[in-house]
Amino acid sequence: MKFLRVDMTNKTLSFENIPSYYRKLGGRALTSLMINREVLADTDPLGEENMLILAPGYFTGTPLINSGRLSIGAKSPLTGGIKESNVGGTVALSLVKHGIAAVIIEGKEKEEYYTLYIENSKSASLVPAGELRGMRTYNLVKRLNDQFGPNNSITCIGPAGDMQLLSASIQTTDLDGRPCRAAGRGGMGAVMGSKGLKAIIIDRKGKEVAEIKDVKRFQYHAKAYAKDVKADEFSGELLPKYGTAVLVEPINAAGAFPTRNARQGQFEGADKISGEAMAKVIKERGGLNKHKGCSQCIIDCSNEFVDEKGDYVTSSLEYETIWSMGGMIGNNDLDAIAKLDFLCDDIGVDTINTGVALAVAFDAGYRKFGDSKAAISLVEEIAKGSDIGKLIGNGPDSVGSHFKHDRVPTIKGQSMAAYDPRTLQGMAVTYATSPMGGDHTAGWVVDQNIEAFGGSVDGHKAEGQVEISRDCQIHMAAVDSVGICDFAQSGLATDEGIANVYSMFSAKSGDDFGADDWKELGKKVIKAELEFNRKAGFTSKDDRLPSMFYKEPLPPYNVVVKISNEEMDSTFKNI
Repeated sequence: MKFLRVDMTNKTLSFENIPSYYRKLGGRALTSLMINREVLADTDPLGEENMLILAPGYFTGTPLINSGRLSIGAKSPLTGGIKESNVGGTVALSLVKHGIAAVIIEGKEKEEYYTLYIENSKSASLVPAGELRGMRTYNLVKRLNDQFGPNNSITCIGPAGDMQLLSASIQTTDLDGRPCRAAGRGGMGAVMGSKGLKAIIIDRKGKEVAEIKDVKRFQYHAKAYAKDVKADEFSGELLPKYGTAVLVEPINAAGAFPTRNARQGQFEGADKISGEAMAKVIKERGGLNKHKGCSQCIIDCSNEFVDEKGDYVTSSLEYETIWSMGGMIGNNDLDAIAKLDFLCDDIGVDTINTGVALAVAFDAGYRKFGDSKAAISLVEEIAKGSDIGKLIGNGPDSVGSHFKHDRVPTIKGQSMAAYDPRTLQGMAVTYATSPMGGDHTAGWVVDQNIEAFGGSVDGHKAEGQVEISRDCQIHMAAVDSVGICDFAQSGLATDEGIANVYSMFSAKSGDDFGADDWKELGKKVIKAELEFNRKAGFTSKDDRLPSMFYKEPLPPYNVVVKISNEEMDSTFKNI
């Protein structure tokens, strides 16, 4: 395996041996440790000294199912701290098949625009692409397929990334070649745009295989892992049937579905935008409820949403987007949500940060909650680069500052996700203390906070929440490093299941690996991220939620966040 280093300032490319410090690392471990080691913490996130790193998970390219995840890391222009944004699709596997453990984008092109074409493990080139600036991702992918051929994986930015807006995403193609998979969080698209890079095109015909010391042992445990994923009710039955939107009804029933800029915890229109409602609409119109979007996936939780004529609207319409473009802005129109999802993918912005930005604008009185036409119009303004479009595209803090509105649900500059921290106190800890900002995937403790999910603590109380969030954040740092999809974690939910993961790591690396090593891997990542943020000027004051969560009781259960500052500060005190 090699690193591909691309210097945008000098237009040089080199395939390099992996330094010993980074060997046997992948995904988030590789991006976070490299950012902490090689990027000055006080550097301008959109400047020459920042890096943009694309790293497949350590297990990507092995026989393990659902391991085709890609970590994209940089200093975030949105939070000002370290960031790893995780995405599926086909890019990670395509890189590994060329023997590439990471693509490292350095420097900055100040005038021209380029694409990076990776043909094989020895050949890569920068191709002038000034005419592509401002192009939306769907048309961009068609154009690039005409230029480089159809059998490629493509990573790209849309107009939001070109303008270096703070909510800009990086889009990657799915198995059908559509740019509908998003590394949405943290403004990674703005960093890519700042480098002068519009797209990365990777030939999908690579022949190299992932390095595994003991192939038979790995295959044995990978087979057992896959069997557990298929046997689990959530990953084996519910996700293929309803997608991640299956969460809408239970989260809403728990009073944890932030509605109208988190003024309520339940949305009266939830039944119209639930996974069950979406599945019914898709089936009636001839779309696909069960759809394979990512390499190596056996769950098929993606979908193809079509309009009343049966024409394609969007793919992979997921829970977080249904919330951010639905309940959060008071919108119960599923067709409008699907349109907004497509627009965000096409323009290249994070659906979560953008939906919350709309909610803040609506809450400030700029438009009315429930006005889906206004929401669509405002997202279109992002692509136009108008004043209001730039405000929305720069995220909730930007909108709140402009309208002098203080109800802005962000942490470290990044919006909360689809779980209200007042009803799910464990998520309060994750949002506040994650080095990434308001990030749900960094420590998703919803299941442990809701009795219907088999929860072990009372979601309305502080007891036990710090410990649960801390352990989950350490665990997820390891999961993101090996590249296992969140929704395939049913395969490691038991002692026997996680033991399969340890055995696969050992079989691949050739080293002994157990529970302590897994925890140490997660801690190593978290420590690197916290260290970078401290060097960047972060203090304990940044590990706090907005005052609205402490002062405004959330209907219908009328609870506030009860985690004290001292408890928040204890989260990673002794790791």
